[in-house]
Amino acid sequence: MAQPAALRIGYLVHNLNDAAVERRCRMFALGGASMRVAGFCRDETVCDALVARGAMSLGQSRDAALVARATATLQEAILHQRLKAFFRDCDVIVARNLEQLGIARAIVGERPLVYECLDIHRSLVGQGMGSRLVRSVEGALLPRCDLLITSSPAFLRNHFDHRPLKAPALLVENKLLPDGGEAPRSAARGVPAPPYVVSWFGMLRCKRTLAFLQQLVRRGEGRIAVLIAGKPSPAEFPDFEGEVAATPGMTYVGPYSYADLPELYGRCDFAWSIDWFEEGLNSKWLLPNRLYEAIAFGAIPIALGDVEVGHWLERHGASLIVADGEMAAQRLLDLEPAELGALREGIARIDRGDVICDEAECRELVRTITSLSAR
Repeated sequence: MAQPAALRIGYLVHNLNDAAVERRCRMFALGGASMRVAGFCRDETVCDALVARGAMSLGQSRDAALVARATATLQEAILHQRLKAFFRDCDVIVARNLEQLGIARAIVGERPLVYECLDIHRSLVGQGMGSRLVRSVEGALLPRCDLLITSSPAFLRNHFDHRPLKAPALLVENKLLPDGGEAPRSAARGVPAPPYVVSWFGMLRCKRTLAFLQQLVRRGEGRIAVLIAGKPSPAEFPDFEGEVAATPGMTYVGPYSYADLPELYGRCDFAWSIDWFEEGLNSKWLLPNRLYEAIAFGAIPIALGDVEVGHWLERHGASLIVADGEMAAQRLLDLEPAELGALREGIARIDRGDVICDEAECRELVRTITSLSAR
């Protein structure tokens, strides 16, 4: 008996060089789907992984340039023939973020449309005229969606439950997806002793975090060090490397790949998991990549108790959970080696399946999307 053809996904993304885009492509592939990927790029060139997938670039965009991105989106939505041809043989269109959903709506036709939303932009929750306009656009697009994929239950409670979304929602957390199907091992940890090393990894865009960590290192007088890795936002940090270099005890090692994570986290005791970039909004609701990465590799997240990250960690009975930044600083400055050892043991007890994605989850994701095209 002939096997059914693999689901063909057209994946439309905001940034081809976002590592999370390649991770989702790998999830689709492990789940048994084939895909065509197109989108904008925040850099001049597309990364090798997406080039190998035959991705089509729609042009370069910039971080924090919402108006420029909206203009490019409108242009693609109107002059969409090349994109329509690129996705012609796809069974379903998956659009990653609201801008891409607008383009996807113009080309999807009668096929199922999946909206992947992993951040709630501040423009969606403000009270000004601009926010009302963006919400009206979202309100016009949501009823056409057949499935919502999101990464945090707080996005549902605080936003989508109050919007005109008729489609079911699928929670897909930002768990670590191992290369080659092999679950990563926790990094080897040294004997607990100062200086305690705090990591700040990922998309680096929070000015308040940088200022706080700089002050923490100075107050620690050798008891605290900070290791930074990832991509700083040029819009927020015109001279990120210079600012870090001006603070003894802080080290910036540049962007990193998945393969670098064991070594990077192996140098750290804690993972900074507090984000003030969109305080009270997206920062309060999201469950970021660094939460799952840190635990998978044995680093202890530092989180606020009144945000979704803190709620997640409290349910799992581990981590350094604090009320505010000053409490975090004081806990670190007063930390004894025995307390660090106990915190490490708590992290080690968290079920690996809660932070690491396996092939069964990938198959379930594709199976859910496939069920849409079978309607």
